Amino acid sequence: MKISRTSSFASVLVLAGLVGLPALGQDVPESLLPPGFNDPVAPAPAPAQQPAARPSGVPQAPIAGPGPIPTPTPTPTPTATARPVDPKLLAQYELPEYARRSTAHIGIDGAGLGRNAFAGADGRMLETLMRRLDAPVASRWLSIALRRALASDVDTPARVSGPDFAAERAWLLLRMGEAPTARAVVQSVDAENYTPKMYQVAMQAALATADPAAMCGIVEPAQRVSQERGWQLARAMCAGLAGEPKQAGMLIDQARRAFRRRAVGADIDLKLAEKVLGAGAQGRRSVTIEWDGVEQLSAWRWGLAHATAVEVPAALFDTVGPQVRYWNALMPAVPPERRVPDAELAAAQGVLSSGALVDLYAAVGELDDSPSDLTAVARDLREAFAAAQVADRMTALRQVWTGATGAQRSYARRVLTARAASAIPPSADYAADADALVASMLSAGMDLRALRWRSVAPEGGDAWAMLALADPRARQVSQRAVLRYADGDARKGQLLLAGLAGLGRLPAEDAAELAQSLDVPIGAENAWTRAITLAAGRDQPGSVLVLAAAGMQTRDWRGVSPQALFHIVAALRAVGLEGEARMIAAEAIARA
Repeated sequence: MKISRTSSFASVLVLAGLVGLPALGQDVPESLLPPGFNDPVAPAPAPAQQPAARPSGVPQAPIAGPGPIPTPTPTPTPTATARPVDPKLLAQYELPEYARRSTAHIGIDGAGLGRNAFAGADGRMLETLMRRLDAPVASRWLSIALRRALASDVDTPARVSGPDFAAERAWLLLRMGEAPTARAVVQSVDAENYTPKMYQVAMQAALATADPAAMCGIVEPAQRVSQERGWQLARAMCAGLAGEPKQAGMLIDQARRAFRRRAVGADIDLKLAEKVLGAGAQGRRSVTIEWDGVEQLSAWRWGLAHATAVEVPAALFDTVGPQVRYWNALMPAVPPERRVPDAELAAAQGVLSSGALVDLYAAVGELDDSPSDLTAVARDLREAFAAAQVADRMTALRQVWTGATGAQRSYARRVLTARAASAIPPSADYAADADALVASMLSAGMDLRALRWRSVAPEGGDAWAMLALADPRARQVSQRAVLRYADGDARKGQLLLAGLAGLGRLPAEDAAELAQSLDVPIGAENAWTRAITLAAGRDQPGSVLVLAAAGMQTRDWRGVSPQALFHIVAALRAVGLEGEARMIAAEAIARA
């Protein structure tokens, strides 16, 4: 692939308005805000050691809890004998110099891509792309790779601050459904380096992991830079959790008076906060949560309800984006039988691994009161792993696959059975099952196990196409074979061409002729194609993955164009992520 190095990377800032160009037909993201909780307020002055807050740098439409309280709690006046403590001296005792972490590079050690994943990139452009990205994206494998990029310990790119860039990464992870990873990125920044944006995202990460106590260590400095109502309630909850019921009661009562004046429908949010503070030592408040009249779920309501073992009505999940269901799938406190439906969706998206989904079904199979449909799947899955005869294992696999409805749940069952499918020996007796078996193995990255079926899968079938793309040995594919496959399914033929051309498995002449025959304009250019090509030429894997997600921001593979797939696969291959490129190309065939 020819990589252009002539245009300036900053010139593609026009992408801010064209992020969704390659993927058409996507839905407008749902707002998770409860009514009345996003009223504009005058910004509080930032502390001296922090840079002034930039309105354009705050994530748009956050899944936020209650907003600012109009009347802050007065601070007691110190007595005449009190001696002020130098904050710099106090900080040395709280966090010694040797233990402080640099903001020049932020992230989770060992997450995967290395420090230079965004080296040389324009930080402001990346922040704009991440903030405006409509997550989750279509591809399971792209989601997995993007999670690694966002979580990695990377050097802070130019023109942005380290904490702000980390906050944008964590905010995108939350929208992808990766709540624990987002929280880990937030916690990789020392609290003394938090910016207004980081405080905001830190609250969302605490709520998405149903851990309101995570806000207690930062609630006081957060209130100095933010008037969000959520911090006032967080202060009350933290007082209750610290065993100070009198202080907690005073703060929650003050919040109640202010909320009744300013916020519509805030009663449920106050009651949930009161239930949290009542769970602390010496808590004396008994609160009953009733969802009658609540029409919108928010991160505040979801997080505090799970923190206090209050069940959220199933109907409310329809008022929010799918990421909340992924958060639910990752909650150990939720009973297995209630987690499984959301866990299947999370596995199809890449939030949950194949092994984790198998373990969850195994737990369901051990319960006496599980729903009959889930028990049947657990029984069939056990048979698929443990039956003595291959024919019995194959029968069980078919039953698992055919029991799902909808494209995403059907693919989730492929993810669920990946390891069991890999244990089926290649045989002409099961040639009719080759498409499902290969798709299942490749959903978990088992390319070498899947390649054993090359001699069984007939040329022109889906299994043959997936193996041609997933083969790590980069075998060339003939023009005739691609055309024969396209005769059976024109859409899949276009995707096969795009994947093979991006992986360099077609001679240049054949690729050009096939592109014209199958009507795939792989040579067409726009702002997005130029940006991802330039990022690949500059060896920026992190930037390539963010731009790839921008080209695939749709929840259905039908919204991904073949030309977008070509550029994504080619760019990933150019920056050394060929394994991910192969899996994404094969996934396109499995899910088209």
